[in-house]
Amino acid sequence: MATKTDSTGRALEREFIQDFGEAYQHFGLPRLMGRIVGLLLQEDGPVSLDDIASRLRVSKGPVSQVVRRLHDRGLVEKVWVPGDRRHFYEATDDIFGRAFTTHTKKLESNLVLARRFVARTTENPDATSPHFRSRLAEMERFYGMMSRHLNAFLVEWRETRSS
Repeated sequence: MATKTDSTGRALEREFIQDFGEAYQHFGLPRLMGRIVGLLLQEDGPVSLDDIASRLRVSKGPVSQVVRRLHDRGLVEKVWVPGDRRHFYEATDDIFGRAFTTHTKKLESNLVLARRFVARTTENPDATSPHFRSRLAEMERFYGMMSRHLNAFLVEWRETRSS
């Protein structure tokens, strides 16, 4: 029977970290950010910045910067470890829901943009072409529908987590 500490388990963990980094990169985020999240998802407790850097084989400076960004997004939290002055972090509770909320807010900025320009072109329809007004209306409908569905999903997700 394989254990976490055997070579197969460690290889699986390393592969997950690498693949999670690539997944973040596909979203236009730093690969290191995904690798750090991938590492913290595996841990059942806080990990120091030094240990994160060592395990990912990168220098501490970039790790510190990325962890700060993850903390600002609410995806990791700083944890105090009694008797140790180093900085420790762990993945927040509901890291997936928090990441989804951050992503949804970015998408909703497109809805705000569409609504603003629909209002402006409605006030002054001669300033723009019918084609452009039509595209703005479509954009507003699209992002409005997306926002409703994403928010409904988030409500369902939170209900599922709490049950």
